[in-house]
Amino acid sequence: MKIIRSKTMKISILKPIFMTILACSLGFWGGSASAENLKVALAAEPTSMDPHYQNLTINNSFATQVYNALVLQDVNQNLIPGLATSWEPIDSNTWEFKLRAGVKFHNGSTFSAEDVVASMQRAANVPNSPSSFATFIKGKSFEVVDDLTLHISTEKPNPFIPNDMSRVSIIDSAFVDATTEDFNTGVASFGTGPFTLTKWLPGDLLEIKRNDSYWGNAVEWDNIIIRTIGDGTTRTAALITGDVDFIERVSPSDLPNLESREGISVFKSVSNRLLYLTLHMTDNPIKPFVTDNNGNPITSPFQDINMRKAVSLAINRQAIADRVMDGLSSPAGQFSPEGYIGYSNNLQADAYDPERAKELIAAAGYADGFKLTIHGPAGRYTNDTRILEAIAQMLSRVGIDTSVETMPASVFFKRFASGGVDKKPEFTAAVSGYANGSGEPSHPLRIFIHTKQKERGYGPGNRNGYSNVDVDKLIEDGRSSMDIAKGEKAFIAATDIAMQEYALVPIHHEIATWAAREGITYELGALDSTFLHFIRSQE
Repeated sequence: MKIIRSKTMKISILKPIFMTILACSLGFWGGSASAENLKVALAAEPTSMDPHYQNLTINNSFATQVYNALVLQDVNQNLIPGLATSWEPIDSNTWEFKLRAGVKFHNGSTFSAEDVVASMQRAANVPNSPSSFATFIKGKSFEVVDDLTLHISTEKPNPFIPNDMSRVSIIDSAFVDATTEDFNTGVASFGTGPFTLTKWLPGDLLEIKRNDSYWGNAVEWDNIIIRTIGDGTTRTAALITGDVDFIERVSPSDLPNLESREGISVFKSVSNRLLYLTLHMTDNPIKPFVTDNNGNPITSPFQDINMRKAVSLAINRQAIADRVMDGLSSPAGQFSPEGYIGYSNNLQADAYDPERAKELIAAAGYADGFKLTIHGPAGRYTNDTRILEAIAQMLSRVGIDTSVETMPASVFFKRFASGGVDKKPEFTAAVSGYANGSGEPSHPLRIFIHTKQKERGYGPGNRNGYSNVDVDKLIEDGRSSMDIAKGEKAFIAATDIAMQEYALVPIHHEIATWAAREGITYELGALDSTFLHFIRSQE
């Protein structure tokens, strides 16, 4: 990667811009939404204000409010100009990006190609990142042609360079050496996005202010104040009482009430959000969350493909959809729902078959069972705790004595990624979620399925040790084919193998929900994330 000269950092004088008094922000919670203020309740908060710290949906959706990428996405994940106004391949291995002139960072610094190279350099190398953005950057060379022209080169052809460039936030190159804490405290958090960050009190509130110098369409809210309310029923109550104007992830049991209530609007959309179960499938290290019946730690039984299949067969996905989700999910057998990119016609959700699951468990040598703890976030996904409890009950019925441990999302994702020995993934079994934020079919495969190869940017989300050289080759061949149809065939073949080997166990795809007070609308799309700039007042 090309190293550039950084602009002079001036950190000390910037702190007062971010540091404000708590009492002032709390005053915004009175009254209803106006053109000045919008009050939002989210199910979980970002783990950091550093846009490069963790490639996590919560973090990424919030980062789009403060920062821009070279390429943006509309609500249906079509690529549209961002800090780049155009892009095209100029030879088989090189793309040329023309950059937007006259763009200013929130601190007044002028945007140029130098900032792009600095951002890529930093995003690929953030210390202690639980899930790095390196997968979008490794294997690429960035060359500044002039202030507003950038060349991106790869060793092999890569048709997905524009998609990759929609995933990395651009920062002022003056802060290329800034720490994550510098971003968390506001010292370095200057983007080019529609809002500026004015306050973050972890576990309490987030506050952003409209950027009146934004290069794009102006947002209508002067201030957005965001609370994190992990419990769905509590979020609903906050909306009904007027404490907030907009909520995400409406609890399924609350939907009928909100849909029939005057003065409330409900928004629903089929999303590409997959909820899945991951099972540790290597013998190193031995984890404390799987033991024999006497409580002695054992190597993971899930190294055996038949044990992974048994777990899948033991899960009654339709019962979860009907009884836990009240119809707001559909059973899944792969990353993408039907009709979305990357969907394979060859895969269906496993049918519930507890008797066959018991047979497989016995054949694998565990006829007497064992004890397992499943971990997951509380409040990050719709009814996530209830889903975990339902899965635990189902596994217990087939002989795996299963307990559940949940925690706030910000804690879970750090432990999930690097909470174990030598900063490796900590859990034996965990429920998490994924939504394809890149808009291209190789994304989940190179993140979750490819053998973990940090130096090449592959497998940053591979937390269970799955590895198959044939699958790796299919993924890499597909990504280097400029023939999109040929590449997609390779991706579907890789998906078929990985799902048949239970690289992870799909549970369901969510139907995303939001609700708002009268006079507020939300622009729906393919993703279940909340993008604050898509919340608008009704005309």
